[in-house]
Amino acid sequence: MRTRGDGVPTQLLRTEGGISKRAKVQLMFRAFLLAIWLFPLSLMAQGRDLPDFADLAEKQGPAVVNISTTQTVRSSGEMPPGSEDDPFSDFFRRFGPPQPPRDYETRSLGSGVIITQDGYLLTNSHVVEAADDITVRLTDKREYKAKVIGSDRRTDIAVLKIDATGLPQVSIGDPNKLRVGEWVVAIGSPFGFENSVTAGIVSAKGRSLPQENFVPFIQTDVAINPGNSGGPLFNMKGEVVGINSMIFSRTGGFMGLSFAIPIDVAIDVAKQLQATGRVSRGRIGVVIQEVTKELAESFGLPKPEGALVNSVERGGPADKAGIQTSDVILKFDNKEIGSSNELPRVVAATRPGSKVSVQVWRKGEKKDLQIVVGETPDERAAKQQRQPTKKSSTEALGKLGLSVTELTADQKKEINVASGVVVENAEGASARAGVRRGDVIQAVNNQEVKSVDDLNRLLTVGDRPRTVALLVRRGDGSLYVPLKLTGN
Repeated sequence: MRTRGDGVPTQLLRTEGGISKRAKVQLMFRAFLLAIWLFPLSLMAQGRDLPDFADLAEKQGPAVVNISTTQTVRSSGEMPPGSEDDPFSDFFRRFGPPQPPRDYETRSLGSGVIITQDGYLLTNSHVVEAADDITVRLTDKREYKAKVIGSDRRTDIAVLKIDATGLPQVSIGDPNKLRVGEWVVAIGSPFGFENSVTAGIVSAKGRSLPQENFVPFIQTDVAINPGNSGGPLFNMKGEVVGINSMIFSRTGGFMGLSFAIPIDVAIDVAKQLQATGRVSRGRIGVVIQEVTKELAESFGLPKPEGALVNSVERGGPADKAGIQTSDVILKFDNKEIGSSNELPRVVAATRPGSKVSVQVWRKGEKKDLQIVVGETPDERAAKQQRQPTKKSSTEALGKLGLSVTELTADQKKEINVASGVVVENAEGASARAGVRRGDVIQAVNNQEVKSVDDLNRLLTVGDRPRTVALLVRRGDGSLYVPLKLTGN
C-alpha cells in the first residue's frame, strides 16, 4: 500500500476528499445513535429530568397510617369461610358434619391519613363499615384504638379519632388546580405492606362512575391495590389532593385505572360529620337523563348539553319552582351543567333551604326560575309499582312498527299517570330507537298523548325527516327516547 511522507495510506486520503455513499450512511446512523444517547442528558442539563419522589415520601409518609379492623360474625350452623387457597375448605363446608352456631372474626386492612395533630383521620367508609374493633398503626409502630366519628356511604368517607396529640399531619391542596397529565403520588398499605409509595399521572378529572353520583372522581394510573383504600393522593408539592377509593379491575388487582375522592369533597363531608354526625345534601325532586345529539335536535337545542328532566316529583322543590317534564336544565346556581351527571353533584353540594336560580330550555327558548332546595333524606324507600295490564292491540302505526292501545282509568290510577298509551308491540324503527313492549308513551315533543289518535297525529311524517322525543314511562321511572321519522 502506498503512503505519503507522513505514513498515511493513500486509500484514506481519497475518502477525505469525497466521502463514499456507504460511509455517509454509516456516519449518519452513528450520529443518530449518539443523539438518542445524549437526549436524556440534555434534558437533565435543562432541569427536565424525571421527578424524584424521595423527599415527598420521607416528609409525608409519617402522616399515613395503617388501619386494621375486626368484625365478629355469628355463623348459622355452617363452617366459617376458609382460605381461598385451601382445597378442603369448600369440601368440608358442603359435605362436613353440621356445625353448631358460633362466632368467628373477620379481618380487613386499609389506609388512612392524619389531618389534625390531635388525632383526627380520614379514610374510606367501606374500610371501617360494620367494624367492631379498629386499630390504627403509625409508621413509628405506635398503635391506637380508633373511634368512628362519622361515616358517609354516599361519598365513601369516614372520620376516625385516636387519643393522641402532636401527631404529624398533612397539608391540604386544591384538587381544582390539578391538571391532566400531572404527576401524583399515593402512599398506603396495599395487601398490608405498610407505607408503600406508588406514583403516576392524573388520567382524567371529574369522572363519573356508575351508582356514584355525588363524587367527581380523580382518575389516575397510580398503582392502587386492596389495602390502599383510604390512603392519600399527593401532588408534587406534597399536598393531599384526594383520598384513594377504588379501582377498575377484571382480576381484583390493579389494571391502570384508579379513582380518588377529591380532598375538598372529603373535607366538606368530614366537617359535617364532626359537627353533626351526618351529611346534609340538597335535592330538587327530579329524574334526569343525558341529552343526546338526537334529543338535542328534537328539542331545538343548539348542542347536546344540560340535564333532561323526564320526571318531576309532585309537590317537590322542582315542582313548586315550575320545572316541567321535558325541561333541559342548563344552569343551576349560576353553574353551567354540561352533562346530566354534573347536576346531582351540584345540587347535593347546595345547602338545603337555599334559594338558587335555575336556567332551563323550554320549547325553544331559555327560561330562568327560582328554586328552594330541599334535603336528601338519609334513607329513601323505593316505591314499587306494577306494569299496566295489557289489552289487545287496536292499531298499528305503519312504518314505525308500533302497536299501541289506550290505558283504562284503573291502569292510569295503578301506575299514577294522567294520560298515555301502552305499547303492545315495537318492531322496526321504534324497536331500534329503544321503545319496548309495556312502555307507556306519555308525550311527544312536550305535547301530551291522551289517545291513540293523538299519537298517530303527533307522529305523522311530513315531507322532511325529523326526530321526535317520546316521553316513556318504564317501570318505576321515565325517560325520553329519540325516534327518527323518515320523510314520505
